[in-house]
Amino acid sequence: MNRCISALLCALLAAAPQTTFAQGADPVDGAPSPTEKSRGGLLLPDTMLIDVPTAAVADHGGFASRTRFFSNGGVVENLSFGVYPRLNLGASVNVDGLIGNSPPVRIVRPELQIKYRFYDGDRLIPAFAVGFDGQGYLYNKGDKRYNQRQHGLYFMGSQEIGLPGLMAHAGMSISDFDSNDIGGILALSGNIQDRVMPMVEWDNINNFMDSRFNAGMRFFIMPNFHFDFALRGLGQGGKYSDGVVRGPERIVQFKYTGNF
Repeated sequence: MNRCISALLCALLAAAPQTTFAQGADPVDGAPSPTEKSRGGLLLPDTMLIDVPTAAVADHGGFASRTRFFSNGGVVENLSFGVYPRLNLGASVNVDGLIGNSPPVRIVRPELQIKYRFYDGDRLIPAFAVGFDGQGYLYNKGDKRYNQRQHGLYFMGSQEIGLPGLMAHAGMSISDFDSNDIGGILALSGNIQDRVMPMVEWDNINNFMDSRFNAGMRFFIMPNFHFDFALRGLGQGGKYSDGVVRGPERIVQFKYTGNF
């Protein structure tokens, strides 16, 4: 698995085209374009929505800390770094039951994230990125896997459509190489005056019962800090094999971005 990802990234680094126009990012270091300037400075690229990655990457030399609070007192902490132009590396750790005193606290193994934007896009062709995300949600101790599977290896495209700030994101992912099941990803996001951003996602589109519809709102407090409120799994019901409720879930997440 790791050898396959390493080989893929090496091939892309060697073959990636050097475009002269970057959709939402500077062609050299991944920084936002002038169209993304906010009143207080530069509004940084949205590399993730709720669950869905986009084709954007953090700028070279940048870092981001994203903290997510979810059901039953769980927390996911993610750190990512712009280690090379167009290339981000990161890691995350899931802690169940950290907040509150009902469930036992359990730390799940750390997971790896890699993203490489191999095409910057233009006014007609989307920006494209390939990556790997090992972070799933709602860890099932009995099955020793996440009830909501990780994206695994994914391919994403992002493009502004119709209105300024309205972005469409589409792609596919393979979370399990044993079954080779391919899941689709569709999302929309809209930046409103660099203050708020509505987000909707349809994730893991394969088996309809396992797909998730998510909706939320992003609030830009400062150019390098925002927080999200979202509802996940809208319309779902029942329980997973470990008894965890399968229905809608409220989450809150914070993200801070800086530079070295």
